[in-house]
Amino acid sequence: MRLTICRMGKMPYDQALKLQYELVAARLENRIDNTLLLLEHPPVLTMGTRADPANIYLPREQLAAAGVDIYEVNRGGDVTYHGPGQIVGYLIVQLKELDLSIRQFIQTIEESLIDILQQFGIIADFRRDKYTGVWVGDRKIVAFGIAVQHGVTMHGFAFNVNTDLSHYDWINPCGLSMGVTSVANEIGHKVDIDMVYDLVEQRIAERFGWELRSIDLADLQAQVAGDHPKK
Repeated sequence: MRLTICRMGKMPYDQALKLQYELVAARLENRIDNTLLLLEHPPVLTMGTRADPANIYLPREQLAAAGVDIYEVNRGGDVTYHGPGQIVGYLIVQLKELDLSIRQFIQTIEESLIDILQQFGIIADFRRDKYTGVWVGDRKIVAFGIAVQHGVTMHGFAFNVNTDLSHYDWINPCGLSMGVTSVANEIGHKVDIDMVYDLVEQRIAERFGWELRSIDLADLQAQVAGDHPKK
């Protein structure tokens, strides 16, 4: 089975969300393979289906004045933050081909990212009571929020690598009243984020047994539009 990887650099949240919906439709019609989008966002807050507005501490007007948008989306979970230095992975995957439950699917990704953290000497695990995500002690380093449409996943994970953790002061992350951390925070210095992108691709592919194929955004959009069939 093959996984198409598209690294998109920095992209506004609304553009990435629109692309995800287009990819889900294309995956349902088998015009694309299972696809992982890897990117970073400008600072933005998103609210999942169980979000409590009280978990955003700053007035919306103050956030808007700082250029921070808020989006209500169809993923699970509460409020979360995306921003520079955080690797966001959006997975457009047909679950029935994997013969996995959504919980097993998420756990496999969690284990992939734990493998990466171990390479930096960071000991992490994927369970805090009933909560998803990857944790270093009682601080979350990877957040998850998944939606499933007709058996195809969208949204995914947010992996704090060189993230500005002070931005989490704007919210109660995931509504849990618990701390957050990053790779840079744990080891005391920033890391080469391109190297971490490479590791994310490799470990996820290895855990699922997928063959990797890289594609640029223009070619991916052409496939979605039906201009180029998948190869």
